[in-house]
Amino acid sequence: MALYLPEDIYKQVTGNLIDAYPNEGAGFLIGKVRDEQRDVCMILALHNESETNEARNRYKIKANAYVEAESTAEKHDLDLIGVFHSHPDHPAKPSEYDREFALPWWSYLIVSVYKNKVDHATSWVLSDNRDHFIEELLNIE
Repeated sequence: MALYLPEDIYKQVTGNLIDAYPNEGAGFLIGKVRDEQRDVCMILALHNESETNEARNRYKIKANAYVEAESTAEKHDLDLIGVFHSHPDHPAKPSEYDREFALPWWSYLIVSVYKNKVDHATSWVLSDNRDHFIEELLNIE
């Protein structure tokens, strides 16, 4: 599987995550699935609902935000295909916490933000048995 992100949408993602720094930022990836590729067509940026003392290294999404994302995708004849979030001052690799709350099949775009600047990004898919992430090809054009 591969995740394709147009450059302008990637800039929206990173802009939202830089604005959230030094806390984690997050949002949904909405798009289309074709063959072995997920094409991101739009994002839905979210407010991190974590408690103040956890917001630096955790993101929390309320259930109604998920419902809103599903509704937005449906209105545009698209699918909810994943989540993006930042790792402030840490590598763009999924944490154990990320694994515990992830869903198989979705793409998990993680952006490393160091000192309020984007360092690098990776994308991951949870294995079917939920015990590890598999890095997927990330194509930003």
